Amino acid sequence: MKPARIIVICVAAVAAIGLALVVRAMGSPSREPAATAVAAAVEARPMARVLVAAQDLQAGRRLEESDLDWKDWPVDQVASAYITDGSTPIPAAGEPADEGADKAKPEGAVAAVTRVATNLATGGAKADYVGSVVREPIFAGEPIILRKIVRAGDSGYMAAYLEPGMRAMAIRVTVETAAGGFILPGDRVDVVLTRETTLANLGASEGDRSKFTSATVMQNIKVLAIDQSTRAGDDAQTVIGATATLEVGPRDAEALALAKSEGELSLILRSYADTGGPSGRVSAGPRQSSAVRVYRGGAPEVVVVQ
Repeated sequence: MKPARIIVICVAAVAAIGLALVVRAMGSPSREPAATAVAAAVEARPMARVLVAAQDLQAGRRLEESDLDWKDWPVDQVASAYITDGSTPIPAAGEPADEGADKAKPEGAVAAVTRVATNLATGGAKADYVGSVVREPIFAGEPIILRKIVRAGDSGYMAAYLEPGMRAMAIRVTVETAAGGFILPGDRVDVVLTRETTLANLGASEGDRSKFTSATVMQNIKVLAIDQSTRAGDDAQTVIGATATLEVGPRDAEALALAKSEGELSLILRSYADTGGPSGRVSAGPRQSSAVRVYRGGAPEVVVVQ
């Protein structure tokens, strides 16, 4: 065989081998695109916004806006008891995973802008739970669930809102006996008893005028509610109601019940700067008064002695 022919055959063999390697390389994906695809799949995992505690919350605490926060949570790990902002659909229990994935796609730009504008105007779903009372301890970062809080108006709200060892007791009030309606839930008041002095033991005649005395029986008492309103409206300056629910101790409740039977009770509004003193019944209790008939020049006169 001629040398020239041998060289041509070698060149053709090398070319065929090179062409086979190129075709093989084109047929198999590189590592970099595969890694990019995996990262994109992880990044596209649908997320929902779940309401969580911003700090440790103890039982009996009344929730404020700073106690709550939104946290991104994988949609497939959102329990039915969790509270979400509604921006991402949550698959129902027992729903096929593929259908749930289709429904739980991330929201578009228009939906996101609409949700943000609505939250700015109304406070979002978080505002619905401000003012609720914690029933069981909740740790920071833990999702808020309805079993652990009591919302205003729900059954058991007043019992959860009461301080440990305290009692709730209602008394009848009017506009005149409740500072013209300017007493709001959360204010501090004194309770004054006004009663009529008994003159029967003095043989009072029909023409004698009735004598009345008044005394403070409770001081620095917290107002829990006016009628069934446990919080005043954002712009409310007054609350008119027929009953006021007060927070008192067990022994103070007994004294208040006795005072209710003796005469008329009035609520005296205290200044915010004067709410740091002792709370409860006045140590001396209601002052006992008696009436004395005094004769001056033969004319009887009834004098009330405190």
